[in-house]
Amino acid sequence: MKSFITMLKTELKLSLRGMDMFIFALCMPIVVLVAIGIIYGNKAAFEGANYTFLEQSFGAITSISICAGGVMGLPLVVSDYRSKHILKRFKVTPVDPIIILLVQVTIYALYALVSMISLFLVGKLFFKFNMQGNILNFVLGWLLVMISMFSIGIMVGGISKDSKIAGVIASILYFPMLIFSGATIPYEVIPNLMKNIVDVFPLTQGIKILKAAVLGQAVENIIIPILMMLIIATICSIVAVKCFKWE
Repeated sequence: MKSFITMLKTELKLSLRGMDMFIFALCMPIVVLVAIGIIYGNKAAFEGANYTFLEQSFGAITSISICAGGVMGLPLVVSDYRSKHILKRFKVTPVDPIIILLVQVTIYALYALVSMISLFLVGKLFFKFNMQGNILNFVLGWLLVMISMFSIGIMVGGISKDSKIAGVIASILYFPMLIFSGATIPYEVIPNLMKNIVDVFPLTQGIKILKAAVLGQAVENIIIPILMMLIIATICSIVAVKCFKWE
């Protein structure tokens, strides 16, 4: 545990020094939230709706940090550490090399947690955001989405030959999901034909879970998204464990 905490402190400092995750995981979600709050205020999501546009979008906005850390951050760090033989060096030390992977997962989970709390505070203080659903259901959904997205990141980082390949794969996964899954552009304004395509994206299903939790919708409405996220997490985790390359 001592080695884990020591490494966590060091890696977190290095991560913050790089600024990438600070911008994309912490600042970007707040900017999107503020923009939606200013543009739509407390307007209903649509005529007759009992929730605002911001409440409808809140779950999607919280997923931005999860996507940035899981799909972009983790693959690049894991593949970079392997290409620099950092993981290989740990294999000949008393410290289990898997600790460094756990440290990275913890760091990006902390980013996501801080982002979620910040969004709650900003939404509540400045835009009268109201969580209509159960906060526990939201947290459980948030954890499920994070586990699924992080499993994708570990898999990509673990099987990629080097950081360049990991970067290409991560970009192909990250940017389409960030733009079209509903994290930045609301899912509701996407044409129906395109919805059939973006529904394939894991993040789209994750956002449906978070949105239902925020709005207090019945669990029965999101059974398929929940199953899909569980399947994704299971498959990606198995592939990551079976095919992970330490060197």
